[in-house]
Amino acid sequence: MALKLRNVLSLAGYALTAAGLAYSAAEIAGMRRFRNRPARAVQAQPPVTVLKPLHGDEPQLYENLRSFCRQSYPRYQVIFGSRDERDPALEVARRLVRDFPEADLCVVAGGSAPHCVNPKVENLQGMIGQAKHGIIVVVDSDIHVGADYLSAIAGVFSDPKVGAATCLYAGVPAAGTVTELGAAVVNEHFMPSVLVADIIEPLTYCFGATMAVRRDVLDAIGGFAALGAHIGDDFMLGKLVSDSGFRVALCPYVVRMTVADADLSALWLHHVRWQRTVLAERPRGFAGSIITYTLPLATISALLSRTPVAGTILAAAVALRVMVHEEARKTFAPEIELSPWLIAVADTFAFATWLGAFFAKDVTWRDRHFEIEQGGKLSDAR
Repeated sequence: MALKLRNVLSLAGYALTAAGLAYSAAEIAGMRRFRNRPARAVQAQPPVTVLKPLHGDEPQLYENLRSFCRQSYPRYQVIFGSRDERDPALEVARRLVRDFPEADLCVVAGGSAPHCVNPKVENLQGMIGQAKHGIIVVVDSDIHVGADYLSAIAGVFSDPKVGAATCLYAGVPAAGTVTELGAAVVNEHFMPSVLVADIIEPLTYCFGATMAVRRDVLDAIGGFAALGAHIGDDFMLGKLVSDSGFRVALCPYVVRMTVADADLSALWLHHVRWQRTVLAERPRGFAGSIITYTLPLATISALLSRTPVAGTILAAAVALRVMVHEEARKTFAPEIELSPWLIAVADTFAFATWLGAFFAKDVTWRDRHFEIEQGGKLSDAR
C-alpha cells in the first residue's frame, strides 16, 4: 500500500513538474517579450494627480517620495496623506513641500473620512477630495520611479477604452540577506508569472505599486468606498473597472519597490498575507499556481522516485530556473548582481508561503490583525 501511494505521488509529481517546466519556459519567453516591446509614442499628456498614502517611517522614504516630485511631465499634483496626524511620515512629506516649492504638492493629515475596514482605502478617501485632475494615480509609499514615470502612465490612457492601468515592479533590497530574499521572490516568482498571465488572458487587476484610473471611471464604480471592504484594493479596482466595460492596461514600465522587512518573521508574515489574499480572491488560480514552483516539485519527485528519469527532470528544472534568475535580473532589476545561491532558498521560501496560505486564519497588515474571508473581504480578527 505504501509503495502504491509512493508511486501515485511520484506520477503526480512528474505531471506537475512537466507542467512547471513548460511554465518556466513561458516565463522566460514573457520576460524577453516584455524587454523587446516596441517603444510607445507619447501623445496626449493629460493632467495627473498622484495619491501617496503614508503609514509610518520607512527605509529610503524621503528618496522614494522625492522621485514623484521630479517628474518630467507638464502638469501634475502629488498628495501625501495619513489618517494619523502623528504619523512620522508626514514630516517627511512636509519636508518635500519645503524642498520643492515650485511643485504642486499637498499634505493631508487626519480629518474626517468615511470609515472602512481597509486602512489604506480609508486614507485614500480622505485624500481624494484634494485631487484636481482627471487621471488618478495611487502609488504605495515604498515605490521609487524615474522622471519618465508619469509619461509612461499617460501614454496608455490615449486609448479611450483603457479605464485603469498598472505597472510591474521590481523588488530592490534595502539591506541584508532577508531583504535580498524578499526581492528575489518578487522578481523571480511573482513578476514573471504576471507576464505569463498577460499572454494568456486580459489583465483584470492592478498592483499597489501603481493603480491608475480615470476619475470619471472611479466615480462610476463607486469611488474608493467600493474597495474599502477588501484587502486586495488593487485587485478589486481592476475587477470593477473591467466589469464596467473598460480595459486594464499594463504599462510598459517597471517601478522599484524597496524591500525592507526587518527580519525573516516579518518577511514571512508579509508574503503569507500576499498569498492568502490571492487565495481568497482567486482560489482556482491560486491552486493552479502550484506549477510555478518547478524546482521544489522536481526535487520532491526526485526524492520520491529516485530514478534516472527523475534526475534528468530535476536537472532540467535547475537549468530553466537559472535561466529565469538571469532573465528576471535583466528585465526587472539589472542593477542587482546575480545571486545563484539564492535560487533554492527563494524557491523553498515561496513554496512554503504558498502552503502557509491554506492554514493562515488571519493576517497582519499595518500593525493590525485581520481575517480574510472568501472573495478577499476583510474583518478585524478577534
